[in-house]
Amino acid sequence: MSVAKKDYKRITTKSLIEMKANGEKISMLTAYDFTMAKIVDTAGVDVILVGDSASNVMAGHETTLPITLDQMIYHASSVVRAIERALVVVDLPFGSYQSDPKEALRSSIRIMKESGGHAVKLEGGSEIKDSIKKILNAGIPVMGHLGLTPQSIYKFGTYTVRAKEDAEAEKLLEDAKLLEKLGCFALVLEKIPAHLAEKVAQSISIPVIGIGAGGGVDGQVLVIHDMLGMNNEFSPRFLRRYLDLYDQMTKAIGNYVADVKSKDFPNANEQY
Repeated sequence: MSVAKKDYKRITTKSLIEMKANGEKISMLTAYDFTMAKIVDTAGVDVILVGDSASNVMAGHETTLPITLDQMIYHASSVVRAIERALVVVDLPFGSYQSDPKEALRSSIRIMKESGGHAVKLEGGSEIKDSIKKILNAGIPVMGHLGLTPQSIYKFGTYTVRAKEDAEAEKLLEDAKLLEKLGCFALVLEKIPAHLAEKVAQSISIPVIGIGAGGGVDGQVLVIHDMLGMNNEFSPRFLRRYLDLYDQMTKAIGNYVADVKSKDFPNANEQY
């Protein structure tokens, strides 16, 4: 029996749980600035992730590790000012929650108070359970993140698919159930086998949003710069490009340069 799609005027954590229960897939994209967030929100995306991937696509770092809490708050504040419908989730950056639960809470409070974000996202399972508890006890919604966790790249040594072996897959499933039990409202699974991701999604009641985790989960997330083709050097198997903005923007800017050099711009109609 199919359930009619509900028209949500504002997405909340409760909305996402309802969407999973009703079999409606959840759309999620990253955004880091006002202009892009306004476009993403107007297009109807359910969740905007202010990801620590800003470290890569906005600042040019090789990993997500260098971005600071202050920088994440800056990006999140810009996004929050743009949105009318989407739920805004903000990544807690590396070093802002791993050392102890009190620091995790302080970091989360700063994000909520200073940016106006709606929830925070943390990478990890049982090893950060005390931090998650502390944050949730303060009334701050938490989204989990398992599988490939980019903040641990130097431990893994590579961005390859995670949880292919039975032991790691079993731990991931246990961690997913733990995150649900602790009170997380949703979970991101990154770059794991599709059959495992589907098993996780069927094993817990909270929404599971995948990136490189197949179609058997409850929703999908991509980095906006990747799916719009602004970054032509990143081509993982899971990425679908919906535009080739790198090529289009390069040509447009080249045309502008040519028009300025040739004195074609501005013309008589483009001046006062």
